[in-house]
Amino acid sequence: MSESVEDSTLTELFFAVARRLRHLSRETLEPLDVSPSQARALMVLMRHSPRRPGAIAEHLRIAARSATEVVDDLQALGLVERGPDPADRRATLVSLTGAGRAAGERIRAARQAESERFFEALDPGDRAELTRLLRKLRD
Repeated sequence: MSESVEDSTLTELFFAVARRLRHLSRETLEPLDVSPSQARALMVLMRHSPRRPGAIAEHLRIAARSATEVVDDLQALGLVERGPDPADRRATLVSLTGAGRAAGERIRAARQAESERFFEALDPGDRAELTRLLRKLRD
């Protein structure tokens, strides 16, 4: 088999697994009434709260305008609140509400359970190797 066919097969397999994970993630988040982008923003705020909307956009690797829309949606759900930045009165900080922190914990637990179900086909050695390889590709 030529290298280009092997590469395309590897790429196709990687994207097929990624699509399956995205589908499972949407299914997992559906009962929690949040979109994948809202869940990602909540996870950023769980680790780094409070944050300016621009910093949230950087963490999510999306346009600042898109981050503002996600924050607007989360605020409408009562999961985040905006407040003044004490270091710069012109700036706004986004922080989790109590309900937002609780939603973040539910999302974290649901994703952990989803991950365990998804990767249960791999033995611990395979999981460790996959983790190592994915970190190498990420970095």
